Amino acid sequence: MPGRGSAGLVIAGLTLAGVCALVWALSAGDLPIGLADVFGALFRGAEGMAADVVRELRLPRAVAVFVCGGLLALAGALMQVLLRNPLADPYVLGVSGGAAVGALAAMLVGASSWVVDGAAFGGALAAMLVVFGLAHGDGSWTQTRLLLTGVIVAAGCGAAVTLMLSLATDTRLQSMLFWLMGDASGASRPWPALVVLVAGLAVVLPVARDLNVLARGETTASALGVRVRRLRYLLYVLASLLTAAAVTLVGSVGFVGLVVPHLVRFAIGNDQRLLLPAALLAGGTLLTLADTAARTVMAPVQLPVGVLTALIGVPVFLFLLSRSSR
Repeated sequence: MPGRGSAGLVIAGLTLAGVCALVWALSAGDLPIGLADVFGALFRGAEGMAADVVRELRLPRAVAVFVCGGLLALAGALMQVLLRNPLADPYVLGVSGGAAVGALAAMLVGASSWVVDGAAFGGALAAMLVVFGLAHGDGSWTQTRLLLTGVIVAAGCGAAVTLMLSLATDTRLQSMLFWLMGDASGASRPWPALVVLVAGLAVVLPVARDLNVLARGETTASALGVRVRRLRYLLYVLASLLTAAAVTLVGSVGFVGLVVPHLVRFAIGNDQRLLLPAALLAGGTLLTLADTAARTVMAPVQLPVGVLTALIGVPVFLFLLSRSSR
């Protein structure tokens, strides 16, 4: 396991990479903007078309994709330690499916973007409550029962999504498909999700030491004084809320919450006190780079960011799968 000094260097490097990714996102596009104009728009109150583009168009989108990547990576890291499975992801409990049902139902009736966001978050919360309620049943809550319930709820949501896509008109079908693939073009209100991200990190860091103990097994954790059941409830709910905020913001973006925590674990080890903030930074950086590439590589055509994350995530997932089978 890397030492604390090397882990600190990794986190510092990820912070610098995140800043560079955000600067690139603010400067790149159909209208290239120099670094001086970017910093002038952000810090000196510059006026003009370039400053308006930076502040009103590119800054909200860049913050949104960074926050979404951080939310997914943090939720994925929590799910992986809770399930003791490095191939777990934030969508395993069906939250993404519930958000998709809510968002697409709002799009189907032509609702405004505010209503779509609210419906997505409401659908995600509804799916979370259904999963936890059904998994609890008569009180015999188990991890296996929770996961199976999540799979079934996700399957039901998938059927509902397919039905709505088949009923959608041609004018609304494209926006619905883009949302399902992860689309940051309409992410103009990232600040509530940023608050969720900061609050989530503030909640989880104080229990990171308990997570290190829990990773060694429930029996060991209980013997060392960790309230395992209470901790699991807290972190399952927190991971679901983080995922709900991410999906509401940008749509269903795959593989970020799956591969980023595992890759960060390779770099700095499995100490949750370092892994969690590092995964947040790495996830935000990766998604920011992917979104900037998605809107510039084939400009003026903008690709859904989820397409690029899938192209990156599939080979990485296969690599992780091959390692876990050895």
